[in-house]
Amino acid sequence: MIRTVETFTASLADAAQLVGATCSGDSSITFTGVTHRDSDVEPGDLFIAIPGAHVHGASFAKAAHSRGAVAVLTDAAGAQMFTDVPTLVVNDVRNAAGLIAASLFRYPMRDMHSIGITGTNGKTTVSTLLYQIFEAAGRDTGLIGTVETRISKDVIPSSRTTPEAPELQSLAATMRERHMRHLVMEVSSHALSLQRVKGSHFAIAAFTNLSQDHLDFHHDMENYFAAKASLFTPEYCEQALINIDSEYGVRLAAMASVPVTTVSRTQKSATWHFVEITETTTGAEFSIRGAGGILIESRTTLFGGYNLDNLLLAIAIASESGIDPIELASVIPHLLGAPGRLEPVLLGQSYKAIVDYAHSPDAVTNVLSAARDFTSGKVIAVLGCGGDRDAAKRPLMGAALSHGSDIAIFTSDNPRSELPSVILKEMTSQLSITEPSCIIEDRHDAIRYAASIAGAGDTVLILGKGHESGQEVNGVVTPFDDRIQLAQAIEATP
Repeated sequence: MIRTVETFTASLADAAQLVGATCSGDSSITFTGVTHRDSDVEPGDLFIAIPGAHVHGASFAKAAHSRGAVAVLTDAAGAQMFTDVPTLVVNDVRNAAGLIAASLFRYPMRDMHSIGITGTNGKTTVSTLLYQIFEAAGRDTGLIGTVETRISKDVIPSSRTTPEAPELQSLAATMRERHMRHLVMEVSSHALSLQRVKGSHFAIAAFTNLSQDHLDFHHDMENYFAAKASLFTPEYCEQALINIDSEYGVRLAAMASVPVTTVSRTQKSATWHFVEITETTTGAEFSIRGAGGILIESRTTLFGGYNLDNLLLAIAIASESGIDPIELASVIPHLLGAPGRLEPVLLGQSYKAIVDYAHSPDAVTNVLSAARDFTSGKVIAVLGCGGDRDAAKRPLMGAALSHGSDIAIFTSDNPRSELPSVILKEMTSQLSITEPSCIIEDRHDAIRYAASIAGAGDTVLILGKGHESGQEVNGVVTPFDDRIQLAQAIEATP
């Protein structure tokens, strides 16, 4: 956990008053940090004991206290699990944790121009593009997202898209301390539902799109949409930029309780929209009309309609954040996509080889549609579905793969605790699979097969894992990077 050099101090009494907690023990005790992991505790910390699905965080309160935690924040059930430690008791631990952490660090996101991006697909790409734009404009920027966290020259691999509130606020405070002018971060629906961004505030919140995903957690699309929509309120942001090319975007633009700026690839009525798009062999040339009649003409090496959506949203946010349109036009041609998002593997082969993170039905459809536009030969695609996740999307993803590719290769992803054969059956039971399309359970073998049958003009797409560097089977994660696997498969092909 990244810590600030500056020391921050708050008392239990102040924290109790902030969140309406009951305090047992000496309320004059002060704490200098907040963490929810007992292994991260440093002397002087307030330990957050969150009730979990299987284990209550209070189980680790004694260990946290032995490492130097001066007090514990938990609920009534957690408070019964330990003694002799000053305790703040609340009904909603996550809500209180976010508010206390933000208060302790003096609300760091408000001292930077902070931008939160949410949506099913595109969060990572929009965040990455924005980070590059701000840095190119000489504005030091912090980045928090699915792939990594960046603070100045420090690059930290991410374990989740949006950190828990204590870690998030500490990261933001560290960025402020290192004089970051901007913070760009991805805000997941899980983070919103689990209140990881409680206490956070964004100058701009942006919405990319919404399609079926994470229903193992949200249960239905309305709950999923409601989680995303909660970001677009005065509690969390001052301004909304919303892509209205989906029905959910239109709904959100109509119901958001903050000023809304609309973005669209297809609708000229949107504040930010494409006037013209000309596809080229290396990407696209385009002109964009924006707020106040701004006209930006430029070109990009990114390809695919949904990447143009991502680029348009990033450009709109950058302009609304004060980047000059002329400077934007000069920077855009040099922008690169996010790791594992339509990332090419180039080893001199006669066909295109690409790795992408697409792991929802809509994302699979979009990436295959994009591939069709730049492929003169066959589209050969490899895809699996993750275990212990939304099972309802498996047949939809299978259908998207089958319909969108010339040769569909169904394989394993991260099966976790499930049998790969069961997942594959759920993906393919409604499909008629004929050679050369096939089911190859072992992902390594599936990638090798895809490379072995590719020829000049074809495109090989390895979908689902993107930037991930491991494969999880029965709780064990072994090294597995689709980019490396695909490169080795290309080299192994005569």
